[in-house]
Amino acid sequence: MTLLNLASIEPAFFIVFSLCLGLIVGSFLNVVIHRLPKMMESEFRHECAVIDLPEDAEEPARPRYNLAVPRSACPGCGALITARDNIPVLSWLWLRGRCRHCQTAISPRYPLVELTTGLLTAAMAWHFGPSLLAVGAILLVWFLVALFCIDADTYLLPDSLTLPLLWLGLLFNLNGIFVPLQDAVVGAMAGYLLLWLVYWAFKLVTGKDGMGYGDFKLLAALGAWMGWQCLPVIILMSSVAGAIIGISLTLLARRGWGKPLPFGPYLAIAGLATLFWGPQLQRLIWGAY
Repeated sequence: MTLLNLASIEPAFFIVFSLCLGLIVGSFLNVVIHRLPKMMESEFRHECAVIDLPEDAEEPARPRYNLAVPRSACPGCGALITARDNIPVLSWLWLRGRCRHCQTAISPRYPLVELTTGLLTAAMAWHFGPSLLAVGAILLVWFLVALFCIDADTYLLPDSLTLPLLWLGLLFNLNGIFVPLQDAVVGAMAGYLLLWLVYWAFKLVTGKDGMGYGDFKLLAALGAWMGWQCLPVIILMSSVAGAIIGISLTLLARRGWGKPLPFGPYLAIAGLATLFWGPQLQRLIWGAY
């Protein structure tokens, strides 16, 4: 009996399984969120160093650093994190948010990312049921959680995440799992071009960059998953949320009006909301149906 067959007989099993899987993946996403920007910076610095080398000089060795190597360790004392201290959410609670060896505080964001990923994964399993639709929605959730946190931290939306997400959206829609393939292709093109036009219009008027190219690619990916029809809803929700939160942060935290805000997190939130309540949101905002 396959997992999907068992899940069809026992829907509660599918939801609980998805919750546990989401918690485990959330732990891995913490690694991606922390290491991927550092890997990008290391690669950039290495390329700059190579460019500046004399022609006859040897290329400098680069320390091995990726998602698997070196093993995760406490930043305070360097002690390796063992399996028992790496159980999603539970280990953080058991250790009371501190390293077992040196009592250095462990950020609560680690269990928060795990819990959020687990709950969103379970929500997609409950909403879509045991199907390829649920599998696709869960994959989209995992990518968006990682992109949300990375952009919030570093103002980066890595191509190594946005481009595979775009191609996965087109792959899932080859047989129209979310939307017809034609709508997905048009959604990918329109998603990129819409923000590209906004970027250049803003730059021509102000002489400044209003957003990064990663935002274009993320909206293109969302268009590939959900079709061009959902793009206006995603843009409207993300823009309104960004404006409200940006103004609130500026006034309450005294950030200063010139300090940039990442747009990727708002696109991710709008994309998740549209994935879950797409038709309802279209009726609410546009009265389309």
